[in-house]
Amino acid sequence: MKRILFFLMLAIFVVSCKDATRSSYRQTKGFVQGTTYSIIYDSSEDLNTQIAKELKQFNKSLSIFDSTSVISKVNRNESVVMDSNFLVVFRRAMEISIQTEGAFDITVSPMVKLWGFYSDEQKSVTQHLIDSVRMFVGYEKATLVDNRIEKSDSRVQLDANAIAQGYSCDVIAHYFDKLGIENYMIEIGGEIRTKGLSERGEAWRVGIQKPVVDTIGQKSEILAIVALSGQSIGTSGNYRKFRIIDGKQYGHEIDPRTGFPVQHNLLSVTIVAKDAISADAYATACMVMGLEKSVELISSLDGVEGYFVYDDKGVQRVKMTENFPIFVD
Repeated sequence: MKRILFFLMLAIFVVSCKDATRSSYRQTKGFVQGTTYSIIYDSSEDLNTQIAKELKQFNKSLSIFDSTSVISKVNRNESVVMDSNFLVVFRRAMEISIQTEGAFDITVSPMVKLWGFYSDEQKSVTQHLIDSVRMFVGYEKATLVDNRIEKSDSRVQLDANAIAQGYSCDVIAHYFDKLGIENYMIEIGGEIRTKGLSERGEAWRVGIQKPVVDTIGQKSEILAIVALSGQSIGTSGNYRKFRIIDGKQYGHEIDPRTGFPVQHNLLSVTIVAKDAISADAYATACMVMGLEKSVELISSLDGVEGYFVYDDKGVQRVKMTENFPIFVD
């Protein structure tokens, strides 16, 4: 899952503002949800302190790295009052889980831990171990009843990393919208939401990186530039975070239905959607589903477009949904 920026499964490189302090454009950077953020906004007022406060409050809801958060308490089976952020994310996660027939699953956390993606521990994973964990993995094993989570098994664990960072962009966007801010780009853990124009008077320009095995995030060949104004974008891929186990490379994307890291020719997925919560979650789901099913799904959704990089017998190729070229600059 997403922890720090250069280990993200996402390969978005922000190429817009060279000097966000010029004119009334401001920029704030920081660390939240185990990753970094960079937010540019057009305002005569310095909102950096309030932005940090909003993100800290969001952390208290959905960060698995904060032992006092709502999601951490749910995972410990403690009685806890659900806040609005948790409820929005959980409900949207369930919707996308149903749409993707379980390819997206907020309960996948125990499988991710089993494969060692939450630590530096190298371990062998057997079918027996996978089967033992699959007993308490599955989105249908956690339900929302009267604003509380009911689990079919107390060992069910939630991990919102594949959707919460996207929604945190939406939360800041909603805050800006209430203040009447017309121009902004919000990037949190690589998920991005935009509105209006950059300080150059142009749409916000975002680069999609070529999938290259690079564990430290220093290789950044750009495949395409997309121009966004009022859209969100998220990318998922297996080429930056993986494990070598018993001499074999395994990407961090786990298929919750099988318990195994995905093994197919899809290298990265970039999704453009109205909101960042959708772009984030669909990108993850597509990496689990593979090329054909992903193109079919994204093509069926209103207001959602996809850019798929896949391997064709050793050659990287690109497939786009019908309207994605509209965004290519």
